[in-house]
Amino acid sequence: MPAIALTPAQREAWVKLIGKGITHSIAGLSEMVGREVRALSPIDPVRVTPAQAPDLLGGAETVGIAVYLRITGAASGHMMLFFRPDTARDLIGLLLGQPVAQIEEMSELERSTLGEMDNIMGAFFLSAVADSTGLELSPTPPTVMMDMAGSLLDVALAEVLMETDELILADTVFGTADRQINGTFLVLPSLDLIRVLVKEGGNA
Repeated sequence: MPAIALTPAQREAWVKLIGKGITHSIAGLSEMVGREVRALSPIDPVRVTPAQAPDLLGGAETVGIAVYLRITGAASGHMMLFFRPDTARDLIGLLLGQPVAQIEEMSELERSTLGEMDNIMGAFFLSAVADSTGLELSPTPPTVMMDMAGSLLDVALAEVLMETDELILADTVFGTADRQINGTFLVLPSLDLIRVLVKEGGNA
């Protein structure tokens, strides 16, 4: 399978473009909750093997809530928001303005709230990428899932691993001034999406 080879200049273009997209997506979340949300960790894409990918979410057996979007259009890819159950409960409460008692038994409203949040973040992310590259990229409707991190990532990894046996992931933890949400916004591009983003981003 082909390896993902980036020159220093290409990697710089990739980091700049993905960083802009994630920053824009977090700004969209700020608008949704009516409070400033900011990245709490550096946005720095990392190269990992499939076995190492779940470590970014706390380990393969870490149980969490994931909201998944697929990127379609000029190239394909995946976006995922991942939260620990307690964090998801607090975030839903923040979004709805009321406490949530049991995250294991989310109502349709609560699932819809998480899905809409990821939909907004995904749309803002792709809008920023489109502004820089001119590419037409769209998100699919969000899917809300609760499982172990390894199983949740399998949904996105299955397609990517048909092309390459290594991954370039971009993720960041974000939160408000008074609380760290501990959410991970993860961008998992296909090999084709990396190529077109590096090419078009480098020309922007």
